[in-house]
Amino acid sequence: MFRNKFAIALILIVSVAAFGCTSSKTTQVNQKEQLIRYNLGTEPETLDPAKMTGLPEGTLENALFEGLVRYDSKNNIQPGMAESWTISKDQLVYTFKLREAKWSNGDDVTAEDFKFAWLRALSPEMASDYAYQMYYIRGAEAYNTNQGKAEDVAIRVLDKHTLEVTLNSPTNQFLGLMAFQTFYPLNKKVVQAHPDWHTSPEFFVSNGPFLLEKWDRRQKITLVKNDNYWDEKSVRLRKLEFYTIEDNNTAYAMYKTGKLDFIEQPPVQEIPKLKGTTDYKIFSDMSVYFYSFNVNKKPFDNPKVRKALALAIDRQLIVDKIMQAGQKSAYALVPYGYLEPDGTDYRSVGGNSFFKEDIAEAQQLLAEAGFPGGTGFPKTDILINNNEIHQKIAQVIQQMWKKNLGIEIGIVSREGQVYIKDLQTMNYDIARSGWTPDYLDPMTFIDIFVTDGGNNVTGWSNSEYDQLVKNANSTGDSAERIKAMHLAESILMSELPVIPLYFYTNDNLIKPNIKDVVVPPFGVSAEFKWAYID
Repeated sequence: MFRNKFAIALILIVSVAAFGCTSSKTTQVNQKEQLIRYNLGTEPETLDPAKMTGLPEGTLENALFEGLVRYDSKNNIQPGMAESWTISKDQLVYTFKLREAKWSNGDDVTAEDFKFAWLRALSPEMASDYAYQMYYIRGAEAYNTNQGKAEDVAIRVLDKHTLEVTLNSPTNQFLGLMAFQTFYPLNKKVVQAHPDWHTSPEFFVSNGPFLLEKWDRRQKITLVKNDNYWDEKSVRLRKLEFYTIEDNNTAYAMYKTGKLDFIEQPPVQEIPKLKGTTDYKIFSDMSVYFYSFNVNKKPFDNPKVRKALALAIDRQLIVDKIMQAGQKSAYALVPYGYLEPDGTDYRSVGGNSFFKEDIAEAQQLLAEAGFPGGTGFPKTDILINNNEIHQKIAQVIQQMWKKNLGIEIGIVSREGQVYIKDLQTMNYDIARSGWTPDYLDPMTFIDIFVTDGGNNVTGWSNSEYDQLVKNANSTGDSAERIKAMHLAESILMSELPVIPLYFYTNDNLIKPNIKDVVVPPFGVSAEFKWAYID
């Protein structure tokens, strides 16, 4: 999932002590209203689960919807809309038994709502960037690529509350994917009657813990408790206000004055004095920050140029002097924390050393590519979204490339939605990127870069890489699967259509009266289902 803000941490229940910025008046109001004001960090790209690709959207959608399963506070898969399920002996057929549940407008949630939503996301005309997450289902890829029909997709409604899904091959991560946004149900009747349902609270019908009350564009989005939610007794908050402030300094000022209760990534210049205070928390994270190359543009079609730029960056300086929150320099794509079948860490097995900084080699590679000492290197810009962290990192890298390689690089900063559009349409030279896992498996990083993949915004293609990903996704042998992923990653890191910079940590400021907010390692920046104001 594209990461266009700072978020995500290892799963935990957040319960913090006093910091001193919270006024007693604010605390009393929140206690009365059961309200949390959280900075989402940007205006959402969309509230249509079939079209969303970003972390802010995922956080919103998780509060509004629920899939067949939902992760609990300990990162375990629990029944969601499905009260139970069975898996065939060959691990190909999943049969989900839905609970009696209601949409926010009072309609019954049915198996047909799931089938409708999934086929809608797969339809070629929808052009969903995440359609490939459904390719594990028999017939799904053929339908999405205009090689098959919707009726041939192996999603069957057995009765009002029973859904059967048949896969191409055993897929370990499939059950976990049922909590992901692309697999959410949609109210078929409402969507068919109002095609723009997702743009207005008037027609926005959802099935999760909260419902959409108001959307003040580029200001805030207000959610209120959904009293029709099947597990509404577990939801103690009455209201959530998601602010869309992109400037870290503004968000921090609002936090200090009690206008926000929960923010991520406070301004870097404030970190030294925040460390040691009780509101400031640094959590582990399983995401990666990297730069993408548009390999359809010269000179970035040349792997030597890409590698030269990768080798000329001092990552440790970035994490020590700019980030200051314990991030790790990244010389690989997949972060630490993902487990292999025998329980060992995927990154520890594969190593974090596909390449290293080497100025002399970088200069040699650039000369071999036809740009000795940077002579003749074309005008190039780094695309970033509006955020002081991205700006500082880009400026430091700009200086490194000038000093080490003799090339001049510009920086182009865009508002969140414009940045996303430019990224997805490949309207860039080099772009700041980040990826947060959609599920807890290395494949969530590896399959991004298959040829013409929905989230492959680099234009890079490698047939051997594609075959390895296909092999990994079609074998029931766990050892062969993980081996294929390691080999695929080594190809990616040898050709470097992206250059990893660091593995994330997640630092937050959270008011002391907020209890039981879950901060997961993937998909969303915060889970508010169980949160409350003490």
